Amino acid sequence: MEQQQVEQWLAQNAKKLPAERVNELKDLLLKADENKAAAAQSISLKDGTTMMLIAWIAGAYGVDRFMLGQTGLGIAKLLTLGGCGIWAIIDIFSASKRAKEFNYNKLKEVLA
Repeated sequence: MEQQQVEQWLAQNAKKLPAERVNELKDLLLKADENKAAAAQSISLKDGTTMMLIAWIAGAYGVDRFMLGQTGLGIAKLLTLGGCGIWAIIDIFSASKRAKEFNYNKLKEVLA
């Protein structure tokens, strides 16, 4: 991928990625061949604000965990109704960070 394309892609998606890992992803994108770069650009990244709203609205049912591919935790959260509400409240405040980490891991998996 060319420098200009990487800069443009990062400008559009930096808010959906952990700030401390953007430089690492930039290096991976610059080294990626055309197929990996195209695959990385086609990934649908989760928005942290949307995940926070989902955690607030349906967090007691584990929907936020299911959306991030954490099926086991989603089932546990569903069966305990969000840990009697305590786990659901905690997840509201950590949903954005978890979404960014999910996006980073997904991109790293495609680019590796």
